[in-house]
Amino acid sequence: MARRALKLTSWTSVALAASGFYLYNNKYLDPNDFGAVRVGRAVATTAVISYDYLTSLRSVPYGSEEYLQLRSQVHLRSARRLCELCCANRGTFIKVGQHLGALDYLLPQEYTSTLKVLHSQAPQSSMQEVRQVIREDLGKEIHDLFVSFDDTPLGAASLAQVHKAVLHDGRTVAVKVQHPKVQAQSSKDILLMEVLVLAVKQLFPEFEFMWLVDEAKKNLPLELDFLNEGRNAEKVAQMLKHFDFLKVPQIYWELSTKRVLLMEFVDGGQVNDRDYMEKNKIDVNEISRNLGKMYSEMIFINGFVHCDPHPGNVLVRKRPDTGKAEVVLLDHGLYQVLTEEFRLDYCHLWQSLIWTDMKKVKKYSQRLGAGDLYPLFACMLTARSWNSVNRGISQAPVTATEDSEIRNNAANYLPQISQLLNHVPRQMLLIFKTNDLLRGIEAALGTRASSSSFLNMSRCCIRALAEHKKKNACSSFRRTQISFSEAFSLWQIDLHELILRMKGLRLASWVLALLCWLLPAPR
Repeated sequence: MARRALKLTSWTSVALAASGFYLYNNKYLDPNDFGAVRVGRAVATTAVISYDYLTSLRSVPYGSEEYLQLRSQVHLRSARRLCELCCANRGTFIKVGQHLGALDYLLPQEYTSTLKVLHSQAPQSSMQEVRQVIREDLGKEIHDLFVSFDDTPLGAASLAQVHKAVLHDGRTVAVKVQHPKVQAQSSKDILLMEVLVLAVKQLFPEFEFMWLVDEAKKNLPLELDFLNEGRNAEKVAQMLKHFDFLKVPQIYWELSTKRVLLMEFVDGGQVNDRDYMEKNKIDVNEISRNLGKMYSEMIFINGFVHCDPHPGNVLVRKRPDTGKAEVVLLDHGLYQVLTEEFRLDYCHLWQSLIWTDMKKVKKYSQRLGAGDLYPLFACMLTARSWNSVNRGISQAPVTATEDSEIRNNAANYLPQISQLLNHVPRQMLLIFKTNDLLRGIEAALGTRASSSSFLNMSRCCIRALAEHKKKNACSSFRRTQISFSEAFSLWQIDLHELILRMKGLRLASWVLALLCWLLPAPR
C-alpha cells in the first residue's frame, strides 16, 4: 500500500509539474481564465474586505472622529483590493468596477477615486486573438479585408478594443473587436457576483447591492452584441439629426457582426481636455451647453439615453468642412429606454426642482420610488445639499464646500443610499450613473451648474409634458390651448434667460467702470 501511495504521489507530482510547465510556457493560455482561479480570487477578496470591516470598526465609538478616520482607511484598503480583483479577473469585473467608479456622488470617494483608474487599465487582446475573432466572424484574414490595420489599438475597454484600419476602397475606419473570452466568462462572472453579494448581505444586512447584479444581468448581454450597438448608433443619429453640432460615426454593416463592429473613423480630443479645446479654439461653454442640450433631449423628450458618457466616449473637434465645433458620440452599447410613465414623472420632478416647488419634489420623488427618503433622493439626483435644494438649485452655483459636503455624505448615508438604489425603478440606476458622468465632465470644464443648463432642461420638460397632453387631448381646441400654454411657458423661460444675461452684462459694466476709476489710464 505504501508503495502504491508513493507511486501515485510521484505520478501526480509529475503531472502537476508538467501542466504547470506547459501553462507557464504557453503564452496563449492565461491562468486567470480558469474558473477555479477567478472564483477563488473573488471569494478570497470578498472575505478579506468583509473581515476588515467587521474587525477594524468594532471597538471604536460610532460617529466619533476616530471612527470616521478609521472608516476612511478601511474604505480605501477595500477599494484597492476590489480594484486589484477587477484588474486580475478582467472582463465583467472591470465593467462593474467602472460602473461603481462613475457613481461620484453616491458612493464614498475612496471607492470612486480608486476605481476610476479602471477606465485606463482595461486589458488588451493580443493580435493573434484579434485575428482569430475577425477570421471566425468575417470568414477572412485581416490582409484580405484591409489595406492596413494598426496593431496597436486606439483604445482598449473592458469588453473590446478599437483599431484603426484602411479598407481597399480607401475609407479609413475604426474596427471594434470584442475580447474573445468575455462572452464565455460573463454569465459565470455574474452568477459569482450574485452569490457574493448575497453572502455579504448576510454579514451586513443594511447594505443592499443586488441592484448592481441586476443591472449587469440585464445590460451585459446587450453590450456584448455589437449589432445592437450599431442599431443604437443609427437610432440616436436619426433622433438628434436636428443638432448640427452632433456627429455619430456611420456604421458599415457589410463588415459588422455580433463581435466585430466597423464604423467611420472620427478623430478628436476628449471632452474633458481643456488644453485641447484652447489649442483648437473651441469654446468650452458652448461644448458644455451642447452636451446638456443633447442629454436633455434624450432623457426628457425621447426617453432613449446613451448611458456611458465618460470622456473616452465623447470627443470634440472642429468640423473639417465648416470649422464649427462638433461633439462626437461614441460607444453606443449601453442605452436606457425610459417608459412613458417614468419619463413624465422625471420631467415633473426636474421642473419642481428647478422652480423650487417642494410639495411636487416630494410627490414625484415618491412616485419614482424614493418613499420617505425623498430628501436624500433629491440630493442624489442634483448632487446638491438639501439646503440648496430648498433654496433653489438654479439660484446659486455649487461651491467647493458644498461639493465636499455631498461627497462626505455619500459615506455617511451609504446604507440609506444602497437601500434607495435597491427600491427605485431600474431605469433610474443608469440615469444616476449618466448624471454623475456628465457632472464630472462639467467639473473638468469648469461649467458645472450654470443657470442656462437648468433653463435648457426646463424647456425640454415643458415640451415633453405638452406633447403628452396634446396626444391625449380629445379636441383640436384643447390641443390649441396646450400649444399656446407651451409657447407662453417657453417665452417666459426666454425672458428669464434674457434678464439673467442683462444682469450679467450690467454687473460686468459696473466692474469695468470701477476698475477704470481705480486704475486711471496713464497720461
